[in-house]
Amino acid sequence: MTPSKSRGTQLGRGLSALLGNEAVEIPKTSASDGNGTAGQGFSLMPIEFLVQSPLQPRRVFAQDDIDALAKSIKERGILQPILVRPNPLNADEYEIIAGERRWRAAQIAQLHEVPVIIKELNDEEVLEVALIENIQRADLNALEEALGYRRLIDDFDHTQDSLATALGKSRSHIANTLRLLVLPDGVKKLLANGAISAGHARALIGAVNPKGVADEIVKRGLNVRQVERMVRASKDEPQTSAPKSKEKDSDTLALERSLSDVLGLNVEIDFNGSGGKVSVKYKTLDQLDDIIRRLSDGE
Repeated sequence: MTPSKSRGTQLGRGLSALLGNEAVEIPKTSASDGNGTAGQGFSLMPIEFLVQSPLQPRRVFAQDDIDALAKSIKERGILQPILVRPNPLNADEYEIIAGERRWRAAQIAQLHEVPVIIKELNDEEVLEVALIENIQRADLNALEEALGYRRLIDDFDHTQDSLATALGKSRSHIANTLRLLVLPDGVKKLLANGAISAGHARALIGAVNPKGVADEIVKRGLNVRQVERMVRASKDEPQTSAPKSKEKDSDTLALERSLSDVLGLNVEIDFNGSGGKVSVKYKTLDQLDDIIRRLSDGE
């Protein structure tokens, strides 16, 4: 399903455009003492009612960041509600659409209730909103962003143009991000764990040996410009290939057969016009000893 222009424009303005007036900051007292109400734009819900979403585009959650957020939550509470929807698979649970980091940190902070906004959204809308929230917060790495775009295209019939409209991104950004998915798995792993940047990864697309260059980036601390020059230089180098063997004339072929018959081994003759070489292929040491003996007897 391709989103309409009006809906895409709304999503492109950001998460607050989708949530409308419900995207409020929670007063500190409400977040900590349970006085929040739906009238204030959110409801408090037992933390164990919330579950992770299989549509969450984010794969990596840095524990240090979550611990720091947990410390902040202990001191100030949760300042932004967690966006949820009724779990399609369990009526007693709510699936997290946006705010999984806050939910994880709230568990570490030992909160019993968390502020939530409940929305009725389908799978496509869930994935779009999750992408928007994570991109706006710079929480996704480039590979996670690319995988999210790919899923919207493959599962929901989006095009790059409709994604650009829906997510408030340029078409070139969508296209360049999707191209990261063609990189080898070894390079993707380095990108996912932050060993190389998205700029490094884009420079490696089309490289002769992307994993080898990626390893050099990590080893030598190369910047993007250096990588681009390295990749260009490797493309400009003449690629060595095995020289084409010339077709042998009938006399050479006849001589090869004659020598092969005498020795009982495969013999090849390579003639370059003025000289060449004779190769005798053996499989065992006994065959080699027999060749040496014949050559010695002939002297």
